[in-house]
Amino acid sequence: MALTAVERVRATEEAVEQLREELARAGVVLPSLRIDPLTCAGHVLFPLVDLGRCNLDMALRLVAVLSGAYGPDGARVGEGAPSGLSN
Repeated sequence: MALTAVERVRATEEAVEQLREELARAGVVLPSLRIDPLTCAGHVLFPLVDLGRCNLDMALRLVAVLSGAYGPDGARVGEGAPSGLSN
């Protein structure tokens, strides 16, 4: 059975919230993270997730998290505390 438009938007909202929570656990905050409103009204299978904009420090922290430099608690791997990058 195919999902309705409302179900697709809800599924995308849940994915955005899960992404926000996991990024926050890693010390990354993307303040503009949201569902792209233009694709909610369109005929795409699922709305797009807009990762939005962030400052340089958050971009570098995201790179570090994705490359494995930070653990799930936000601390640098092999060290006890984050490196001083701020939100």
